[in-house]
Amino acid sequence: MAAYFLDTSAVVKRYIQETGSTWVRAIADPLASHLIYLARITDVEVTSAVIRRQRGGTLAAPAVTATLRQFRQDLVLGYRIIGITSGLLSAATLLVEKHGLRAYDAVQLASAVGLNNQRVAAGTDAVTLVSADQELNAAAIAEGLSVDDPNVHP
Repeated sequence: MAAYFLDTSAVVKRYIQETGSTWVRAIADPLASHLIYLARITDVEVTSAVIRRQRGGTLAAPAVTATLRQFRQDLVLGYRIIGITSGLLSAATLLVEKHGLRAYDAVQLASAVGLNNQRVAAGTDAVTLVSADQELNAAAIAEGLSVDDPNVHP
């Protein structure tokens, strides 16, 4: 059973059709039995992404309601959530200084790095960060994470 940490650019693809959506849906499918992890902040980011699409005219109100309802149901039932702690925020601050990341990207990366360290220390498989953000992916690779970009899975 593989373990994946999805940042917002990846998880949005599960709910809104984009390049890579089919692949993200496949790895997140409960029948695939993969462990899918998200940072607690992903709820805020996904909500923002969906609402911004509505305001931009690319997503109608009924689709927004259905998308957010499904995401929030999955958030409770299908994802393993990484909590935001003061230690995680300190690690994120160091990642901002080291890689020049945006604040929430640094929190996402700190969550993935911490999770990976826990899994490796416990003798389980490493986690793969799934992100369509090239800057975040480069920083993750520099931090020793495996990375997969859903945009290369059309």
